[in-house]
Amino acid sequence: MPVSTRQFSRWLAGTVVCAGLLWANAGQAFDARLSAPGASEDLIETLQSSSLLIDAAEDGVRNPLDIVAAARADYRRLLGLLYNAGYYGPEIRIRVNGREAASLPPFARIDTVTSAQIEVVTGPRFQFAKARIAPLAPQTEVPAGFAPGQPAEAETIRAAAREGITGWRAIGHAKARIADQSLVANHANATLDADLKIAPGPELRFGDLTLPGESAVTERRLRKIIALPTGERFDPEALETIAIRLRRTGVFRSVNIREAEAINPDQSLDIAVDVKDAKPRRIGFGAELQSRDGISASAFWMHRNLLGGAERLRIEGEVSGIQAQSGGTDYRFSTEFTRPATLGADTDLRLALTAERQNDPLFFQEKLSFDIGFTRFLSQTRKASFGLHYQTNFVRDSFGTRDFHILGLPFGYTIDRRDDPLDARDGYYIDATVMPYLGGGTAETGMSMTADARLYRPLGESLTAAARLQVGTVLGPSLATTPPDMLFLSGGGGTVRGQPFQSNFITTGGAQSGGLSFLGISGELRLRAWESISTVVFYDAGYIGETSSFGGNGSWHSGAGIGLRYHTGIGPIRVDLAGPVSGSNSDGVQLYIGIGQAF
Repeated sequence: MPVSTRQFSRWLAGTVVCAGLLWANAGQAFDARLSAPGASEDLIETLQSSSLLIDAAEDGVRNPLDIVAAARADYRRLLGLLYNAGYYGPEIRIRVNGREAASLPPFARIDTVTSAQIEVVTGPRFQFAKARIAPLAPQTEVPAGFAPGQPAEAETIRAAAREGITGWRAIGHAKARIADQSLVANHANATLDADLKIAPGPELRFGDLTLPGESAVTERRLRKIIALPTGERFDPEALETIAIRLRRTGVFRSVNIREAEAINPDQSLDIAVDVKDAKPRRIGFGAELQSRDGISASAFWMHRNLLGGAERLRIEGEVSGIQAQSGGTDYRFSTEFTRPATLGADTDLRLALTAERQNDPLFFQEKLSFDIGFTRFLSQTRKASFGLHYQTNFVRDSFGTRDFHILGLPFGYTIDRRDDPLDARDGYYIDATVMPYLGGGTAETGMSMTADARLYRPLGESLTAAARLQVGTVLGPSLATTPPDMLFLSGGGGTVRGQPFQSNFITTGGAQSGGLSFLGISGELRLRAWESISTVVFYDAGYIGETSSFGGNGSWHSGAGIGLRYHTGIGPIRVDLAGPVSGSNSDGVQLYIGIGQAF
């Protein structure tokens, strides 16, 4: 049917009016405020940050039903927070459009919410008049706040209960529990009597291991990796160690350890370990850009369970120095096989074969190396390694064309007490390696030693200081009788940013080479300016020595700069700009882009 212009105009106007009414009825952004007269700023901030109603206002929620639901949920939520802080007689009023949210009928019609007010009267803060938990296992330390005269915070009571149970479990009483509790609040004098009674239960031993899940790893190998100490006294730390062993393999997507509900007649307790396999194959890649030294690209393929015993096979290739301003393109190919629980549950076997070609400004090298070794995990933060290393090198450099053969016995030790290995704010890291070796061909017998120490300290909530010290030396042979990849060079992203890659070296008798000793010092200040963005200022310095004693001829150079970090789940993405500070080998500002902190 034809529509006249007049009819269309009326229809359009009506549509606009209806849309306006619907928009208005859909609700407008509302204002939500919280007041707590007399409360501390910290408590007010805690209440505000935990309020669902304030969150709804900040998120622009408009639906009245959702707003009222958030208001009603806030009564219990805020009450729990006040109990945690030791306030046991508070008054909480939450008004929506001026009406108490708790008194609104369940099916009340509310077209729009314009305002919401939360008023909290905390009342007096309660103190413990009596704080008792018994019986306690020897050497159990309850929280210092669980004592007469201290603030009677509910979280302190819960912490005391946890510590009491943990103390008994640590000496074999796996079924320790809180058998009874008495919490009496005296509102007249704002005190709380807390009396907790623990039932330790019997001392138990580890019983049988059960494996209820399905895994491509054979049961025999699973049991060897888990290594449950059946017959020994129950120890919760042993269960944590089992979880660490399983996760360390990299084979399992999840690990769940459960203690049996029932105690066996012989006072033993069975343990169930349920694992879920991760996908058996994985591929990955990485890239890094440095303005002078070009692009580095790498990729790997890994099988997580090659032979059914949680063995890992990793094949990796890397190309570096692409479009570098000096030197040529380098190639590296490696394959590594790792087998967990080889000499005991905490010792892994490692086999590695590496072929590489390096076309650096100071030398050209083709190298083939083979390693067989073992890594012993001494604790969650310490590990040691030992093994056999063989390498053969064909080299052309300032000393001529030479062949090197090295047979070494490397020993390594690592301590990692960082709070976050990907982005540390506190703790320290030390890695040291010593390798005595026999030389063949041009190589002379000697010993190589390296160490890398890193320290992290928080300076407030958003500022972190980080420092690094690198040391290396080769004892015994001369420069000409040491393979060039065992000598030390300084400059670039891993040592001194702002200086060209490996630009600090030794010149002796007209021949240029790396040094027999190395010292690297780095310092950073990292400011977390926003949740996902950090800014960094840094200074690096490096020394290369002609002799192994650090006392002969040598040279220093240094660089400094600024950087940005974008924090992601796989670590920060790093962008650094650095320039030279001292040293003869300077070449303007350098750009570094990569994944992870510089150290």
